[in-house]
Amino acid sequence: MKALDVITIGRASVDLYGAQVGGRLEDMGSFQKYIGGSPCNMAAGTARLGLKSALITRVGDEHMGRFIREELAREGVNVQGVITDKERLTALVLLGIRDEKQFPLIFYRENCADMALCEDDIHEDFIASARSVVATGTHLSHPRTEAAVMKALTLARKHGLQTALDIDYRPNLWGLAGHGDGESRFVESAAVTAKLQSTLHLFDLIIGTEEEFHIAGGTTDTIAALRAVRAVSAATLVCKRGPMGASAFTGAIPDSLDAGETGPGFPIEVFNVLGAGDGFMSGLLKGWLDGEPWPVALKYANACGAFAVSRHGCTPAYPSWEELQFFLGRGVVTPALRKDAALEQIHWATNRHKDWSTMRVFAFDHRMQLEAMESATPARIGAFKQLCLKAALQVSAGQPGYGILCDDRLGRDALYAAAGTGLWIGRPVEWPGSRPLTLEPEIGPDFGGLSEWPLEHVVKVLCFYHTDDDADTKAAQEATVLRLFHACRRNRLEMLLEIIPSKVGPVDDTTSAKVISRFYDLGIYPDWWKLEPFATHAAYEAACSAIKARDPHVRGVVVLGLDASEEALANSLALAADHDLVKGFAIGRTIFGDAARGWFASRLTDAEAVQHMASRYARLCAIWDAARAAKGEQA
Repeated sequence: MKALDVITIGRASVDLYGAQVGGRLEDMGSFQKYIGGSPCNMAAGTARLGLKSALITRVGDEHMGRFIREELAREGVNVQGVITDKERLTALVLLGIRDEKQFPLIFYRENCADMALCEDDIHEDFIASARSVVATGTHLSHPRTEAAVMKALTLARKHGLQTALDIDYRPNLWGLAGHGDGESRFVESAAVTAKLQSTLHLFDLIIGTEEEFHIAGGTTDTIAALRAVRAVSAATLVCKRGPMGASAFTGAIPDSLDAGETGPGFPIEVFNVLGAGDGFMSGLLKGWLDGEPWPVALKYANACGAFAVSRHGCTPAYPSWEELQFFLGRGVVTPALRKDAALEQIHWATNRHKDWSTMRVFAFDHRMQLEAMESATPARIGAFKQLCLKAALQVSAGQPGYGILCDDRLGRDALYAAAGTGLWIGRPVEWPGSRPLTLEPEIGPDFGGLSEWPLEHVVKVLCFYHTDDDADTKAAQEATVLRLFHACRRNRLEMLLEIIPSKVGPVDDTTSAKVISRFYDLGIYPDWWKLEPFATHAAYEAACSAIKARDPHVRGVVVLGLDASEEALANSLALAADHDLVKGFAIGRTIFGDAARGWFASRLTDAEAVQHMASRYARLCAIWDAARAAKGEQA
């Protein structure tokens, strides 16, 4: 079995997508950052559909180049073929959505990194490790990149790989349109036609819009253009036809596009056509490489294209395999797919990055408890939280499955220092002890403060909610959590919802489960739940069943500590570990309480406080790991 299903070759850029819709690019005030470039998009799109994909390209030795490499890796793309170019900058594209027909864009590609791709970047062993190679037309526009593509195709033929071409015609990138004409899709050019036709015999599959086949065939008569391509290539030709779907031709070209093999289209609202072709191509490649009949492959392709035109951005719009199957089974409910709540939830939940199947979280987001300690000024609390971070990093030692909870008001320096360390980072938003729930002032009355958060931060909110609360208290708490949930999604932030009903009323084995179900009834789907340690398996089973029934894709549950002793926590974690949905713990005062009191009283040095906390944190991690291992052995 080959290590890879598909290798794409060519462009890799950072797309800076205008966040405002319905205006000129000149008037857009903020931008969302995504990976871009057709081969890059296709590598990520096919990975989301379950194919083992890789990309061959170059990126700059700077922040944007690292972003592309890291984001591809998070999407599951093999980045062995992504070369860092120390001489050139990563390409950028500025894009906007003005209306359903106008999509202004500017390519910043002057001497960019991916256009420096050369023959030396193509390695035979890497090509031979795949089942297929996909090229795009842009990299045939320059002798150096063309040589790289031709070497890859020659090696692919030598090793029996399947080959595909996405014509991907951008006149601007062939030097045929000005800098301000980035959205131009067709300019006649005999030179481009000749260049394309000199390579078409090397492909088993060729895909393009009608306009792209016009440039490949040298005529604006689509049937004649397809026949001109057929004259030099035996490839299956797939002609994309916008809202009419697509047609595949495996043999002679008939007199009508309607006579080709087709797959069903989907009646959806067009919001953004940019990147739709790469989504289409991702679905098509999935069907093609899985050996599906063309109508099935085209169904996948049309559906993936429908997702792309319905959402903001290119790669972020593409579906996971689970999402695609849900959509194909259920069908279109609302033409504006981005407004389909059920579909958007599956899209969000099945395309999250990173594996957090184990969670050993040191929680030092406490504010009220630390402020109550003797000699604990805001400045000293901030300094102490930096010691907490040092302890967390000492124990984690760069390994996965570790994290912190840290606030911004008193722990800002520690919070900022944690960036890029590999730790899971949760950040509280609730005003400590508030009931009904209110939020920290920095979040703002419109929750706009979340727009300043790094995307790796997880929004943590503690809500003291109980099923026996009076109607007004319930309504106030629910409204705040619901609004926060939507603000999290709008800002692309994961959310952890913590509930401790035992703090405000009597509880039994079903209380937390009832609270959980109520929040789901409101349309709130936390990525994480943080629950108090239960005393019985029945309570865990009730809570976990309530979550699984409503959100099978939830990240999981972490158990809090409530300042319990290590012995009590050992028993609690052993009980929790028997339930697969529980991924670990988020414990604070048991780890830092004694160290904080000693350090604030000047009985402990910085180093002693760090070591004290690291020892306790490490012991709790070992307790959890042993409990989960014992559960695995029993199974």
